[in-house]
Amino acid sequence: MTPTVTRAGQPLPGGPPYDVTVIGAGVVGTAIARELARYPLRTALVEATDDIANGTSKANTAILHTGFDAVPGTLEARLVREGQRLLAAHAEQTGIPVERVGALLVAWDQEQLDALPGLLAKAERNGYHAARLLDAEETAAREPHIGPGALGALEIPDEAVICPWTTPLSYATQAVRAGVHLHLDCPVQDLAYADGLHTLTTGRGTLRTGLLINAAGLYADAIDRLLGHDTFTVRPRRGQLIVFDKLARDLVGHILLPVPTAAGKGVLVAPTVFGNVLLGPTAEDLDDKTATESTAEGLALLREKGRRILPRLLDEEVTAVYAGLRAATGQEDYRITARPEQRSITVGGIRSTGLTASMAIAEYVVSLLPGTGLDPGEPAELAPLTMPALGEGADRPYLDAGLIARDPAYGTLVCHCERVTEGEIRDALTSTLPPRSTEGLARRTRAGNGRCQGFHCGAAIRARIEGARS
Repeated sequence: MTPTVTRAGQPLPGGPPYDVTVIGAGVVGTAIARELARYPLRTALVEATDDIANGTSKANTAILHTGFDAVPGTLEARLVREGQRLLAAHAEQTGIPVERVGALLVAWDQEQLDALPGLLAKAERNGYHAARLLDAEETAAREPHIGPGALGALEIPDEAVICPWTTPLSYATQAVRAGVHLHLDCPVQDLAYADGLHTLTTGRGTLRTGLLINAAGLYADAIDRLLGHDTFTVRPRRGQLIVFDKLARDLVGHILLPVPTAAGKGVLVAPTVFGNVLLGPTAEDLDDKTATESTAEGLALLREKGRRILPRLLDEEVTAVYAGLRAATGQEDYRITARPEQRSITVGGIRSTGLTASMAIAEYVVSLLPGTGLDPGEPAELAPLTMPALGEGADRPYLDAGLIARDPAYGTLVCHCERVTEGEIRDALTSTLPPRSTEGLARRTRAGNGRCQGFHCGAAIRARIEGARS
């Protein structure tokens, strides 16, 4: 089956209406498209930008959560728990990097220490029974570089870090290879519903579909209003983060979490699968859904918090800073609503746990299809997929003598900071979903993400992208 991916300047395909169209190709939208690809349905995935996972999904803390601290009994708690199991298995099958580093929820004052037993009980109500309380001595023994004054911790041994980029890329690749049509550069401008069909007016023409699934992330409320509903408002919550150099990696062994508040899980220190250390995020409620810039005030706050958590971290070199926007709705649960009378499903309010829960959200959404009047038919297995080895724990191509002997391109470094080879860049540019920008290539290969931030390799990378596009 020839994959169908359309971009700006290309016509949208004709033919009969789609059975299902998903709006939004973030981690949740791509997961839903992947799940739909298992069924004999004509499915489209529509994305406003030039790449998948171009919004919230590309800028998060990349934690594979256990769901220990979700609100018990909520849909989110259930789907995070199920999603963790599904995504862990998917990652193992496809080669997505995962490191089970565990987490310590650290108490810095008596009030926080007194809260830990309640959080332990909460974890157990959520079906997670491996957590345990540590005293100050055990906490310091687990993390020798932790700041002075830590009174104790709640240990969550199954928390993990994962690659946030290859996860949605794997979903989208499997979906497209199985027949889902992906339409990029295709912002939805208007919606109309009549006679059992939705008509989508997009920046590239019109599409018709029977069932519409709104997985538009930060813009899920706007899409819902086009459908005539005004049940929630997404207020973006900005999270700024600092990425420290790989030489900082030995300073921390776990994800170091604060005791959570109503604003979120707070500022954490976490290893990454790429060998760096993250500090963040902030939690700033904004009105602008495009405000992804970092600020001096936000970075100063992170450094202040980081100095208490892991003092030596602040002496290390900073590789990068970035910011992401979470889809806060003022409700501590996902907003997944089926409207049978309108043949639509809204998947809104998917917060920072959406990466972990993505596959379970997809299964849940597909389970709602019969109630909207669409029998999806019998599912089939998707063709196996192997993702590029991006994690530091994997056998990277530049270290594989046999691979280099067969193809010397894998022994030719283009990005020296991240050890990315000519062969990897070539593979990305000729893949099912090739990048169209340096940022997209960075998410597929790590090229340009290192210490020099593309200063040395940027021109060579841009030349290769332009060559692939011509």
